[in-house]
Amino acid sequence: MTDVKSTLPAEDILYQALNWKKDGREVALATVINTWGSAPRPAGSQLAIDETGQMVGSVSGGCVEGAVIQEALEILKSGQPKTLEFGVSNDEAWEVGLACGGKINVFVEKLD
Repeated sequence: MTDVKSTLPAEDILYQALNWKKDGREVALATVINTWGSAPRPAGSQLAIDETGQMVGSVSGGCVEGAVIQEALEILKSGQPKTLEFGVSNDEAWEVGLACGGKINVFVEKLD
């Protein structure tokens, strides 16, 4: 898995995804659709993943990218989009030294 760049503008992420498609690669796109509390990336943040696990963009600054990539690879096989939810409660956040908890919802789909 190669992190091409994690904080590219959305246009660059989509541009790379389209180039991968033109090269004949299967591509999934993950988009943050909702955030609550302390979220590392805002709604609208995107991550493109090809069938080899190469990625560009970020949905969480690295916190859940691994799980999103695994789901994206499954979605590339099945073709079925999915909404993923990741989060930590305020109590859990305090236990690990964070100021507050948060939650993100990420929609992952295969680009056709």
